[in-house]
Amino acid sequence: MMPQSPKPSCHEVIIGKWTPSDVDRLAGRVPGYGTVTNIINGGVECGKGFDANGADRIRFYKRYCDILGVSYGDHLYCYRRSLYIYIYIYIYIYIYIYIYIY
Repeated sequence: MMPQSPKPSCHEVIIGKWTPSDVDRLAGRVPGYGTVTNIINGGVECGKGFDANGADRIRFYKRYCDILGVSYGDHLYCYRRSLYIYIYIYIYIYIYIYIYIY
């Protein structure tokens, strides 16, 4: 249940307690199951377009949501989301541009 920085806790994401930062929003990371997938297996399934394994994961997720009688929520996919490693690259580029160009 504990987050592994810079990633948030999967638990906080899935129960709706996580609020994305501005950098998260720019990277396409918004609350939902897609962000949970990004946290757990993002290097394999996220940011690369459609992935059959990711689609299977979403089907299983939906199946268990149906069994439990709970909503799927929004933002189930991570096909277009940036991986967490890229957060540092975005920040570095932003700081570099701000310091050296402006």
